[in-house]
Amino acid sequence: MSKQQNILIIGAGLCGSLLALRLGQRGYNVNVMEKRPDLRKVNISAGRSINLAFSDRGNKAMKLVGLEEKVEALCIPMNGRMIHDIQGNTFLSNYSGRDYEYINSISRGDLNALLLDEAEKHEQVTIHFNRKCKSVDFEKTTALFYDYESKKEFVEDADIIFATDGAGSILRKSYYLGKKFLFSFSQDYLTHGYKELSILPSENGDYKTYKNALHIWPRGSFMLIALPNLDGSFTVTLFLSFDEGNYNFNNLTTAEKVTTFFKTQFPDALDLMPNLGDEFFKNPTSPLGTVKCSPWHFKGNTLLMGDAAHAIVPFYGQGMNASFEDVVVFDSILEAHKNPTSTSEWEDIFKVFESTRKKDTDAIADLAIDNFHEMKDHVNNDLFREKRNLEMALEKNFPDQYASKYSLVTFNENIGYREAMLKGRAQDKAILNMLTEGAIDLNGDLQQILKKINSETQDILEEDNIAGLK
Repeated sequence: MSKQQNILIIGAGLCGSLLALRLGQRGYNVNVMEKRPDLRKVNISAGRSINLAFSDRGNKAMKLVGLEEKVEALCIPMNGRMIHDIQGNTFLSNYSGRDYEYINSISRGDLNALLLDEAEKHEQVTIHFNRKCKSVDFEKTTALFYDYESKKEFVEDADIIFATDGAGSILRKSYYLGKKFLFSFSQDYLTHGYKELSILPSENGDYKTYKNALHIWPRGSFMLIALPNLDGSFTVTLFLSFDEGNYNFNNLTTAEKVTTFFKTQFPDALDLMPNLGDEFFKNPTSPLGTVKCSPWHFKGNTLLMGDAAHAIVPFYGQGMNASFEDVVVFDSILEAHKNPTSTSEWEDIFKVFESTRKKDTDAIADLAIDNFHEMKDHVNNDLFREKRNLEMALEKNFPDQYASKYSLVTFNENIGYREAMLKGRAQDKAILNMLTEGAIDLNGDLQQILKKINSETQDILEEDNIAGLK
């Protein structure tokens, strides 16, 4: 198969635009279809995820395509979580004991626009907007689209179709409805949803609260978070049950009820949000779900990638990073296979990609659920704080010998999510067990404490291996 033949990418979001850019750099002829208008020309955020957490796995992808410096200019470093208690008191919990490890707040729109601009610099990459995919014939490698501008349907033929069209993927739906092969699919929703709000800049354009942190108001069964934007504002997200508890999305039906809720639960945030009443009822309330499926491909014709293959909840800040890592992993496999020239060769690439990648995307999906409970509740627990303080001390004093589960997942881009999960969970269990049993003297010698933790962690990993959990 010649690189001059057609590759069709459905979806020009973050994953699709990065994939188009990388394939364009490799010399492939790429056609991208996106159902939304061009975000560089119209504002389409509409209260949905206008900024994201960008970290080392995502940055590895930016290095791959030569955009590290341009993306860095869009980032605001966040060194840790700023925890707000119900009285308005705050304390900063760093993400790492190593000063050079931090995550970044980045605008989804700005990053997507940059990737689109860079992809379009390649003559063989063409991006079309306002073209909605209605179905995919994965056997014939064709897709049916509706053009919002011409009001007409048309069929696009391709040699290979990549679907990067998100959690509601049309290709994945076509796999399921086609019943041409055994296809497994699950979509699990949390009982909680989310609503995006904002803290606007001060009159002189400054940040109204501490800039370089991810702010969290944990309240046990729900929480509020805030991430900084370059313009001095913060994107605020409320995570709340749809119908459980004294306060939920279904019973917050008036401005008075919303104000009372914030006054009792997030008083310091309310002081910063005079626009709360208008935004709460203007912005949508959206669900939070996890998508897992298999297989991701049909022969050598079609492949799911990014959220289309493995959508996750946002609580580890890894959704975008995981999708970008998909492109890095795929690119390395494509490189190893040199120039595929037949459907069977592409099928081999797709099989290796899924077998390499799926165990890791399943792991980060599970970790994201774990972190939901940690963020809304555990960060206020005294035992959890003791564990985090100990981990920060270990990372600071032994930067090459210890990494917490969070650091393994977020800052160690050269190990897979599954390996990070298994080791991180074993470490967590070891530390919590020893703290509970009084087997660690927090004022004792850190080197001896590290030795105990490593020994107990290894024992747990071996037990898990015997039990078939690895």
